[in-house]
Amino acid sequence: METMSTRKIVITGAAGLVGQNLLPRLKRKELGELVAIDKHPKNTAILRQLHPGLRVVEADMAEAGTWQQELEGCTHLVIGHAQIGGLFPEEYVRNNIAATERLLDAALRYKVPYAVSISSSVVNSMAVDDYTETKKAQEALNAASGIKQVVLRPTLMFGWFDRKHVGWLARFMQRVPVFPVPGDGRFLRQPLYAGDFADIIASAVETEITGAYNITGMERIDYIDLIRLLKQATGAKAHIQKVPYRLFWLLLKTNALWDKNPPFTARQLEALVTPDVFEVIDWPGIFQVRSTPLRDAFYSTFRDPVYSKVTLEF
Repeated sequence: METMSTRKIVITGAAGLVGQNLLPRLKRKELGELVAIDKHPKNTAILRQLHPGLRVVEADMAEAGTWQQELEGCTHLVIGHAQIGGLFPEEYVRNNIAATERLLDAALRYKVPYAVSISSSVVNSMAVDDYTETKKAQEALNAASGIKQVVLRPTLMFGWFDRKHVGWLARFMQRVPVFPVPGDGRFLRQPLYAGDFADIIASAVETEITGAYNITGMERIDYIDLIRLLKQATGAKAHIQKVPYRLFWLLLKTNALWDKNPPFTARQLEALVTPDVFEVIDWPGIFQVRSTPLRDAFYSTFRDPVYSKVTLEF
């Protein structure tokens, strides 16, 4: 097992949800030298503020640049960058495919020996959209590189720094008197706590486990019940109101006419109601980490005195 003095861990997409949850855990475990790469100016600034002394590199990985030199001496690469929302297909191609090709080119040039590839449960989903198709392509690129790696496919995540999905829903719920739920709200979800997922990544860095693992939230919950739990955890006063699916879809399409980077789109609504049930494996046993009960995870996410107050940009 490598010691702290010999590990150099490079994390891409480090200023996003997973990276921001992972870095405090890597620092606490003292696993090695850390290098964080991300292209978002405000979110990288937040990362620097939260972790003074951390090496943070702001760079667009779809473009060749000096950031690629950070892979020299890298022993563990955490591939966490991804385009997870947006209206334009070219953004997904640029950030999920082109950036990955640039990264792997540098990783192979500097002979990086091990990687944690953060994929997504959508690669096994029935949904067909820009995110799903480009995440499939990204996972294939990582596998074809030949680098020894573990592939982690998480389901929908929530936790500190969640700027989309559950985090956005929480902020919206606290601003409005009525919170709309599409249809009857009986869409099965298997949300995964980002804190647990970060622990899994840290475990993989330590053990260098290989293979592909579907990382699913251990508890199943209908969307409307998730929203009710969210209301309890945040203390929001909004009334939860069911809205016909078609009307909800039209409202999202209308909103996209003037909001060019909406936090929730009609495509994402379609994915929400897709009847997917994801495999649940014994990831607590495989990675020797704790599975946080869903209610505890929601309260930790939205009532933490420090991290619950930090909001990332889209």
